[in-house]
Amino acid sequence: QVQLVESGGGLVQAGGSLTLSCVGSGHPFSSFAMGWFRQAPGKEREFIAGISWSGGNTYYADSVRGRFTISRDNAKNTVYLQMNSLKPEDTAVYYCAAAGGSLYYSRPTSYNYWGQGTQVTVSS
Repeated sequence: QVQLVESGGGLVQAGGSLTLSCVGSGHPFSSFAMGWFRQAPGKEREFIAGISWSGGNTYYADSVRGRFTISRDNAKNTVYLQMNSLKPEDTAVYYCAAAGGSLYYSRPTSYNYWGQGTQVTVSS
Protein backbone atom coordinates (compact mmCIF):
# COMPACT_ATOMS: atom_id res chain seq x y z
CA GLN A 1 0.00 0.00 0.00
CA VAL A 2 1.17 3.51 -0.83
CA GLN A 3 -0.10 6.73 0.64
CA LEU A 4 0.28 9.95 -1.34
CA VAL A 5 -0.26 13.41 0.10
CA GLU A 6 -0.26 16.51 -2.10
CA SER A 7 0.38 20.03 -0.90
CA GLY A 8 1.18 23.45 -2.30
CA GLY A 9 -2.09 24.38 -3.92
CA GLY A 10 -3.73 27.74 -3.44
CA LEU A 11 -4.95 30.91 -5.06
CA VAL A 12 -2.67 32.72 -7.51
CA GLN A 13 -3.08 35.43 -10.11
CA ALA A 14 -2.75 34.69 -13.78
CA GLY A 15 0.90 34.70 -14.78
CA GLY A 16 1.99 33.55 -11.36
CA SER A 17 3.67 30.37 -10.19
CA LEU A 18 3.05 27.54 -7.77
CA THR A 19 4.94 24.41 -6.84
CA LEU A 20 3.00 21.33 -5.85
CA SER A 21 4.55 18.55 -3.81
CA CYS A 22 3.47 14.96 -3.37
CA VAL A 23 5.00 12.89 -0.60
CA GLY A 24 4.72 9.13 -0.71
CA SER A 25 4.93 6.62 2.12
CA GLY A 26 4.39 2.94 2.73
CA HIS A 27 6.46 1.46 -0.09
CA PRO A 28 9.79 2.16 -1.78
CA PHE A 29 8.95 5.36 -3.58
CA SER A 30 11.67 4.93 -6.16
CA SER A 31 9.98 1.85 -7.59
CA PHE A 32 7.02 3.84 -8.89
CA ALA A 33 6.54 5.95 -11.94
CA MET A 34 4.60 9.05 -10.98
CA GLY A 35 2.05 11.26 -12.64
CA TRP A 36 0.17 14.48 -12.06
CA PHE A 37 -3.42 14.85 -13.16
CA ARG A 38 -6.03 17.55 -12.71
CA GLN A 39 -9.78 17.71 -12.72
CA ALA A 40 -11.89 20.79 -13.16
CA PRO A 41 -15.59 20.86 -12.22
CA GLY A 42 -17.69 19.05 -14.80
CA LYS A 43 -14.65 17.76 -16.68
CA GLU A 44 -12.80 14.47 -16.85
CA ARG A 45 -9.53 13.90 -15.07
CA GLU A 46 -6.76 15.15 -17.32
CA PHE A 47 -3.15 14.00 -17.54
CA ILE A 48 -0.65 16.79 -16.90
CA ALA A 49 2.79 15.28 -16.49
CA GLY A 50 4.56 12.01 -15.79
CA ILE A 51 8.02 10.96 -14.67
CA SER A 52 9.79 7.62 -14.72
CA TRP A 53 10.98 5.94 -11.52
CA SER A 54 14.50 7.26 -11.99
CA GLY A 55 13.46 10.71 -13.13
CA GLY A 56 15.25 10.19 -16.41
CA ASN A 57 12.15 10.45 -18.55
CA THR A 58 9.40 13.04 -18.35
CA TYR A 59 6.17 13.49 -20.27
CA TYR A 60 3.80 16.43 -20.57
CA ALA A 61 0.40 17.27 -21.91
CA ASP A 62 0.49 19.78 -24.74
CA SER A 63 -1.56 22.18 -22.64
CA VAL A 64 1.24 22.58 -20.07
CA ARG A 65 4.44 21.79 -21.95
CA GLY A 66 6.90 24.63 -21.55
CA ARG A 67 5.07 26.02 -18.50
CA PHE A 68 5.07 23.08 -16.05
CA THR A 69 7.99 20.96 -14.91
CA ILE A 70 7.76 17.61 -13.14
CA SER A 71 10.65 16.37 -11.03
CA ARG A 72 11.28 13.96 -8.21
CA ASP A 73 13.58 13.43 -5.27
CA ASN A 74 13.55 9.76 -4.36
CA ALA A 75 15.60 10.39 -1.23
CA LYS A 76 12.72 12.54 0.02
CA ASN A 77 9.96 10.32 -1.41
CA THR A 78 8.64 13.40 -3.16
CA VAL A 79 7.52 14.37 -6.64
CA TYR A 80 7.09 18.02 -7.60
CA LEU A 81 5.13 19.97 -10.15
CA GLN A 82 6.52 23.44 -10.82
CA MET A 83 3.83 25.51 -12.50
CA ASN A 84 4.72 28.79 -14.19
CA SER A 85 2.76 31.26 -16.29
CA LEU A 86 -0.47 30.02 -14.79
CA LYS A 87 -3.72 30.66 -16.60
CA PRO A 88 -7.32 30.71 -15.34
CA GLU A 89 -7.93 27.52 -17.30
CA ASP A 90 -5.36 25.78 -15.08
CA THR A 91 -7.85 26.02 -12.22
CA ALA A 92 -8.59 22.49 -10.99
CA VAL A 93 -7.96 19.97 -8.27
CA TYR A 94 -4.50 18.50 -8.87
CA TYR A 95 -3.75 14.88 -8.04
CA CYS A 96 -0.56 12.90 -7.94
CA ALA A 97 -0.59 9.20 -8.70
CA ALA A 98 1.81 6.27 -8.52
CA ALA A 99 2.13 3.41 -10.99
CA GLY A 100 3.87 0.18 -10.02
CA GLY A 101 3.92 -1.59 -13.37
CA SER A 102 4.09 -0.92 -17.06
CA LEU A 103 1.95 2.03 -18.00
CA TYR A 104 0.75 4.59 -20.43
CA TYR A 105 1.53 7.75 -18.49
CA SER A 106 -1.52 9.61 -19.75
CA ARG A 107 -4.05 6.95 -18.73
CA PRO A 108 -5.51 7.26 -15.24
CA THR A 109 -6.19 3.52 -15.22
CA SER A 110 -2.42 2.87 -15.36
CA TYR A 111 -1.99 4.20 -11.82
CA ASN A 112 -2.44 2.12 -8.70
CA TYR A 113 -2.47 4.83 -6.03
CA TRP A 114 -3.83 8.36 -5.83
CA GLY A 115 -3.54 11.26 -3.47
CA GLN A 116 -6.50 13.20 -2.17
CA GLY A 117 -5.83 16.23 -4.36
CA THR A 118 -4.97 19.87 -3.81
CA GLN A 119 -6.94 22.81 -5.17
CA VAL A 120 -5.28 25.28 -7.52
CA THR A 121 -7.23 28.41 -8.39
CA VAL A 122 -5.91 30.95 -10.89
CA SER A 123 -7.66 34.30 -10.95
CA SER A 124 -7.76 36.49 -14.03
